[in-house]
Amino acid sequence: MKLAVLQMQAMPGDTAANLARIEQAMREAGKQDADLLVTPELAVTGYGAGDVIKELAEKPDGEIATRLHGVSLETGVAVIAGFAERDGDTVYNSAMLVDRRGVLEVYRKSHLYGPYERDLFTPEKPSAGIVEFRGIKLGMLICYDVEFPENVRRLALAGAQAVLVPTALPASDHAALIARKLIAVRAFENQIFVAYVNHCGADRRFAYAGLTGIAAPDGSMLAEASETGEELLFADLKPDDFAASAAENTYLADLRV
Repeated sequence: MKLAVLQMQAMPGDTAANLARIEQAMREAGKQDADLLVTPELAVTGYGAGDVIKELAEKPDGEIATRLHGVSLETGVAVIAGFAERDGDTVYNSAMLVDRRGVLEVYRKSHLYGPYERDLFTPEKPSAGIVEFRGIKLGMLICYDVEFPENVRRLALAGAQAVLVPTALPASDHAALIARKLIAVRAFENQIFVAYVNHCGADRRFAYAGLTGIAAPDGSMLAEASETGEELLFADLKPDDFAASAAENTYLADLRV
């Protein structure tokens, strides 16, 4: 499977502009024969939009999904888009996987970060949903979720070969540690691919670290973005290429619970 990831500078509260940017990236990814595009956390609303996020929240069968489905039909590229999901009076920090068939999976963030997120969203119980796509078993997490090793291990034990992580990592002294080392360790200790897809630039609430990357099962980085600027990165996910690493590092088989 050929994976594309978009490091993006979202416009807070401007869903039209953000959807247009995602759709443009889907078309660019299609020209590079990518199968799936991953965008950042809350890419559709902008992470730093604040209380307006609640007003912009949609059901997974709303206008956002309809638009992304149309572009997937046009380009053949599936997309994971971070959005605010409404379920009655409850709002979740979610990501949807959409392809030519429609919405395949919706993941809700289980570990909310700080008072900003806790004031906006309801956390979901941790889960291990797996979707088979283009011959690879995919799992999803969102940002802070991946910093808890239990969440990635849960997906790996459920059979995930790749974990895709829309994120909104702010700039900080430890941002590079998370984006470049922790993500690589998560991939290595579970012998899976991990894609960590961040915002860049700044809005009036947050400055973002960039540093989007795709880690391989042996802990190497297949693609890396800089700290600044939008970038569209690509990587071929071929589990068989890392069979030697899986044979040497048998963490899942040796795990005692």
